Amino acid sequence: MSTPKNQRQHKRKARTVKQFATPDRYRIEASWNDRPDKPAATTTSDRKKARALARKWADSGAYVIVQENTGWHVWRTVDEVDGPALLAERHAADETAAAGYPPVPPGYRPDADDRNRTWLDDMQERAAHAAEQRAAEEAEQQRRRRLAAEATTHARALMSPPAIVRPEHRQRARHITGAQR
Repeated sequence: MSTPKNQRQHKRKARTVKQFATPDRYRIEASWNDRPDKPAATTTSDRKKARALARKWADSGAYVIVQENTGWHVWRTVDEVDGPALLAERHAADETAAAGYPPVPPGYRPDADDRNRTWLDDMQERAAHAAEQRAAEEAEQQRRRRLAAEATTHARALMSPPAIVRPEHRQRARHITGAQR
């Protein structure tokens, strides 16, 4: 195994400025769902070029992973781009228009937890919530109608004054015991 110490046999002069660009500072790997047996990978020293290539591959429908070299062939993942999800999100507006839903609001951005959900899923969830709300309102109206019908049937009894109960027929509380009675 090679480590930094046994790679150099002599002491190097300390440099204040990096003298050369690392040729393989960024590695970009991409794989496509329609051809999983042919992934693509390339390395570059330019960060902007790496991001541009990742965007290009993602636009073509690839799942892209951008990694940065931390030294001694150790790679750190900098960015992951889910190309198929981005393409589905772009086509979601056409799908919602075809399904008869209103257009996507301009400020809509899916959160991290629902980045794989489409706008269509969100609209279907809203439609289901609206149906539940309508059902709850209908149940409340039925309850009010039933209470109104009961009030009209019992109105005659409610209009008469309460019956006078003579003291000897008055109901006493059963829970009071002993001297309190």
